[in-house]
Amino acid sequence: MAYKFTNIKERALHVAKIHEQSYQDFCAAIGMSYASFKGSAKNRPLNSDAIGNILTTYPKINAEWLLTGAGPISPESTLNEPYQTYKTSKPTEKPEVAIPLYRLEPGEALADLLSNASAIKPIDSIKIPNIQACDAALYITGNAMSPLLKTGDIVAYKQITDFPDDIFWGELYVLSIALANEEYISVNQVQKSELGVKYIKLLSQNEQFEPKDIPLRKLRAMARIKAIIRVLG
Repeated sequence: MAYKFTNIKERALHVAKIHEQSYQDFCAAIGMSYASFKGSAKNRPLNSDAIGNILTTYPKINAEWLLTGAGPISPESTLNEPYQTYKTSKPTEKPEVAIPLYRLEPGEALADLLSNASAIKPIDSIKIPNIQACDAALYITGNAMSPLLKTGDIVAYKQITDFPDDIFWGELYVLSIALANEEYISVNQVQKSELGVKYIKLLSQNEQFEPKDIPLRKLRAMARIKAIIRVLG
């Protein structure tokens, strides 16, 4: 139901209402007192200075509506609706899920952890609010991504199995790479390689590590990093 106003001062007070402002504060903002809007005083015209102050302080108010009552209160549709109070509900939070935490010991391979996590016992579990689905979390070693990541930090990850199709270029990954019959575990930003689709380029934030192109056939396992936990101490 639309409001019906008999004069300009009633419309002026409605401006205060739709902006959720007290009448006293509104009147002070336009250089008047609330007494000028009560009793017989409310039927007197509004002076030009006050009108100018309203239109300057509340620029979304339609001047034609304020002066004559014609037209919309504002081009902004939300100001044209009758003033109401709405109850809002809190956004639904995702339930916290325990993520198994691992620390690879000598002789334990990242590829084995990714392919069969149940074969390796987690040392603990962690919970991260509102995180996307993760397979597990892992203490990392090495400083290729220093200062972003350092030895002892934790990364939560989600394994990918179809590479390069499932790779998000430019994202961080933990990788298991077969080099000289040994597993090399690395955390890097992954980009496309200039050598072609059968390679990927590993980038480091540490200037001591140069970019390196790796053949896809050398990848034993790969997981996208979803979260980083900095361990201080």
